[in-house]
Amino acid sequence: MRIGAAIALLAVAVAGGRLGGLFRQYEYEEEMYLSLDGAATVYVNSSVPALDALRGATFDPDPTSRVDLARIREYFTTPVTHVARVSTSRRHNRRFVHVRLEVDDVRRLGEAGPLAWSSYEFGRDGDLVVYRQTVGASAGKTVEFVRWNGDEIVAFRLHAPSRVVGSNADRAQRGNILVWEQGLADRMRGDPLTLDVRMESQSILYWTLRLFASTIAAVAVMFGLVIWWIVWRRVRPAPG
Repeated sequence: MRIGAAIALLAVAVAGGRLGGLFRQYEYEEEMYLSLDGAATVYVNSSVPALDALRGATFDPDPTSRVDLARIREYFTTPVTHVARVSTSRRHNRRFVHVRLEVDDVRRLGEAGPLAWSSYEFGRDGDLVVYRQTVGASAGKTVEFVRWNGDEIVAFRLHAPSRVVGSNADRAQRGNILVWEQGLADRMRGDPLTLDVRMESQSILYWTLRLFASTIAAVAVMFGLVIWWIVWRRVRPAPG
């Protein structure tokens, strides 16, 4: 009965359109896996209409048309980006594209046309590493075949390579994944958005290996002490 009631409540909530906070409509996302040497892997996940509206692309937004993967690959291929993978999906009666980009120097990412609405800074500040991305104006292009309902979200995610000391992110996930979000309407207007992160100069892998080595050393010392104690018990002279 409890399961039935929960299902009924869920159905009512869906019918009433009250699940916007639970099932978030991410219309455009940039997700970056950053390395301490400045290289990065960037995933762009966007509906075709959002890609046209925000970045000024000219792909067919008609949901009944097929996405030309070759054109998507060509669009994202630049002197500073290498397209590693392109795929598509469909939801909310819209076509979505998913692109994986490899970047040698994140500081040059603003030279890539599809991502040129941002400027990128990356470097040392004393003992820390600083990453800053300033997202500028969108293309603000009107797109046919789509009616936004106002719940659509634009998101930027950063997977930091080391422990985060400070940031202005909206929230953090699992410690080193930082998230910034804007409503699609706000991003269309070009409302200011800056991603600012300060992190340690040693990678998480370094600290993990160091902790692992310390643990192994501690276990070895304890094991040695146990062996010494056993040997000492056996060889000590019997009381007179």
